[in-house]
Amino acid sequence: MKLTSPVFENNSNIPSKYTCDGENISPPLTIADVPKSANSLVLIMDDPDIPDFVRQKFGITVWDHWVVFNIAPETKEIAEGKNPPGILGRNTRGTNCYGSPCPPDREHRYFFKMYALNTKLDLPEGATKFNVEEAMKGQIVAEAVLVGRYGKG
Repeated sequence: MKLTSPVFENNSNIPSKYTCDGENISPPLTIADVPKSANSLVLIMDDPDIPDFVRQKFGITVWDHWVVFNIAPETKEIAEGKNPPGILGRNTRGTNCYGSPCPPDREHRYFFKMYALNTKLDLPEGATKFNVEEAMKGQIVAEAVLVGRYGKG
């Protein structure tokens, strides 16, 4: 399975348009080579490079930016500024939507992770990344990662 974007290469800079310094919208994504056995897809975007003061304030080790599950496995593209057709989970900000990169200190890495599952998840809208990751244990048939980087200024 492959996850790419027409606006940035893997491990390169995310254009500021898709951050808090720009239009605050999600970048377009392209999904390819989803296994035929997949019954749903999961998209998670997170940032493991958060500073210590954020870790302590929120009691977390990774900042969750975007959680979407039960995406149709036939999905090939996620349009700019749109959520894929699926169920939105809750990000660290407490909202059920894309939360754009907005690092407070330096350049961070943003991991866009796509998982193909052999089932759909029986979770409600607003489920957290933890809930989604727990529910998909043992159900993953393929995965792909796209890393973007962003630093303010």
